[in-house]
Amino acid sequence: MSMSFSAGPPVAQPADDRSPQLSDVGRYGRYVLQRFVSKARTVDQPTFRSVLTDHLGPEVHELPVIVEQWRAYEHVNVQGALDVVLDEYGDRARIIGVAGHRHHGSFGIADLLGDDRWMMHGPRPGNVTRISLPSGPGGETRECLRVALLLLGDGDDRMAVLFRGPDPEADSREVTLEIVAHQPDRAESLGRRLRDLALEHNVYRGQVVSFGGSMFGERGSLLRFRERPTMAREDLILPTETFDDLRRQVVGVARNSARLRAAGQHLKRGILLYGPPGVGKTHSVRYLISELVGTTVVELTGETLHGISEACSVARSLQPAMIVVEDVDLIAEERSRYGGATPLLFTLLNEMDGLDEDADVVFLLTTNRADLLEPALASRPGRVDQAVHIEVPDRTSRRRLIELYRGSLDLDLSGIDSVLDRTDGVTASFLKELLRRSAVVAADRDEQPDNHPLVVTAADLDLALDDLLDTRNQMTRAVLGFRSDLKDVDEDFD
Repeated sequence: MSMSFSAGPPVAQPADDRSPQLSDVGRYGRYVLQRFVSKARTVDQPTFRSVLTDHLGPEVHELPVIVEQWRAYEHVNVQGALDVVLDEYGDRARIIGVAGHRHHGSFGIADLLGDDRWMMHGPRPGNVTRISLPSGPGGETRECLRVALLLLGDGDDRMAVLFRGPDPEADSREVTLEIVAHQPDRAESLGRRLRDLALEHNVYRGQVVSFGGSMFGERGSLLRFRERPTMAREDLILPTETFDDLRRQVVGVARNSARLRAAGQHLKRGILLYGPPGVGKTHSVRYLISELVGTTVVELTGETLHGISEACSVARSLQPAMIVVEDVDLIAEERSRYGGATPLLFTLLNEMDGLDEDADVVFLLTTNRADLLEPALASRPGRVDQAVHIEVPDRTSRRRLIELYRGSLDLDLSGIDSVLDRTDGVTASFLKELLRRSAVVAADRDEQPDNHPLVVTAADLDLALDDLLDTRNQMTRAVLGFRSDLKDVDEDFD
């Protein structure tokens, strides 16, 4: 029988026509071939099980695994430790990236040694991924591994290290290293050495840091670098006796720590700066930080006060250190005010008590409300050794503050005595605002081109002071710390 086909355009098939077509056969053939090739190539692809077995031998399943963990902010320091080890091994070190792990939560070396069928959907060898993390002030960074398998050594010196950095998607808030070695004691030795190296090369040592924005939600905070302030002695206007007491307890002890320790005197100390708002407590803290070059400073303020334990851990490791807790009354108010315990207060007290006597750590606390502080914090020896009252500036100090705050301002001081008479009881913040406001009055009075120098007359200064002392600016004065009936709270520390 013979058959003939006529040439012509293809006939469109109905959309619901499910009868097999010649083109379907071709598509199915290509699909089967692709699946076959994929399966064949998968068999030849290395798996973590094969990689670990080749490196450590078939007995790898029986070798113990050493686990080391650090907090999230230590990621950059652990990387520094790894870099030292990797440099030492040189060509005998290999880094293998990990792919397919993002949706599998936590995993370890034991999982990588599991069934190869996991390879298609679980962690498998892939590209090495890194993240840039801050390593110093001024934008310094270090390239850090996210997750990787490190193969180290050869012969009898063979080890594998699984590195996992913090991973918010996997709810992981720690840096974890799992170490397995051909000789098990070598794994323990490497773990101890990495801890020592991470401390030796710690990027926070001697820096000013603060617990900043949340990295993994409300509870996980990342340390941030801050520039160390630079201040001269004349930039801090305090009565001579107050300045000397403060500097002696903070800077003096730090500078003479070796001699004091040799004489059997304790170095740990707690200093409380108290006084009304605007008198210069924060300014005093900045001056002390500028003096303590080489001292690790950890600052806690506002919403970061919950990081007390972490701050103390950093300070304990990186001595000499200073922990600054501003507005300590926020966490150390009397327990009776709330009818129960205040956990942050207990944490602070425990940390202050828990440090060794010869620990070169100073707790520098500030408060506007000394009357609300827990007596155990304010007066118990071993917690706070000295309370320093930062008072409103006296007449001499007010004169010096005006000179300081005027800066390059062309200011007529012919009426300065009248200004000093009328500003008894004001704070440094009040005087700073007075000079700013007098400059605004002068600029508004004498409209000139931008390149014309601004000159503040004695009348401008008086007008600005009249404005600040006016009854309608009562709230402004309160915000600036002005008090007409300041009470001496020295009795709180008798």
